[in-house]
Amino acid sequence: MSDSSIPETPVMPVGAVTLGLLAAWTVHDLEEVATMARWSRTRVSALRRRHPHLPDRIWRRLEDVDGREFATAVGFMGLVVAAAAADGYRTGGRSAFYQDSLNGFGLHGLVHLAQAAATRGYTPGVVTSPLLVVPFTLWARGRLRRAGVLRPTRPRDLARGLALAGAATVAAHAAARRIRSHPLARPAR
Repeated sequence: MSDSSIPETPVMPVGAVTLGLLAAWTVHDLEEVATMARWSRTRVSALRRRHPHLPDRIWRRLEDVDGREFATAVGFMGLVVAAAAADGYRTGGRSAFYQDSLNGFGLHGLVHLAQAAATRGYTPGVVTSPLLVVPFTLWARGRLRRAGVLRPTRPRDLARGLALAGAATVAAHAAARRIRSHPLARPAR
C-alpha cells in the first residue's frame, strides 16, 4: 500500500547521464577530426597575421596539424572519456572522476565558443559545442542534482575539471605524436 502524499525519489537514467558523456564526446570529437586538418591549412595563416603577438611555436604547431596524428590523439582522449563514463556508471554518477570530467567537457565547449569569438569565425568543434556539449552537460548535471548525487560545485571544482580536460588533452597529443613518429607508423614509400 502506498501513500500518494509521499513524494517519490526521482529515478535517474544512469546510463543516459554517464554513458551519454561518451556518446556526446564522440559526436563532438568527430566534428573536430573531420575539420581540424583543413581548418589549420586554410585559416591559421590569416589568424597568425591578425595575432602576431602570439608565440611562433603555437602557430607552427597549428599549421602542421597531421590529420592522422590528431585522430590518434582523439582516440587516446576517448579512452579517458570512456573510463570516466564507465566510472560514473559504476558509481551511479557519484564518481568524482566522472563529475570532474563532465565539468571539464562542458567548460571545453565554452572554450570552443570563446575561440570562435576570438578568431571571428569557425573553429573545429564550435558547431557541436552549443548544440550538444553545453546542453548535455547542463542536462546531466541537472539529473545528477535531482538524484542527489551531484557534488557541490565550487570554483576550484570547475578549475579541476578544466585542468583534467587540459592535462588529458596534452597527454593524448603527446602520446599520439610519439606513436605517429615511430618508424613503424610511417607510411611506406
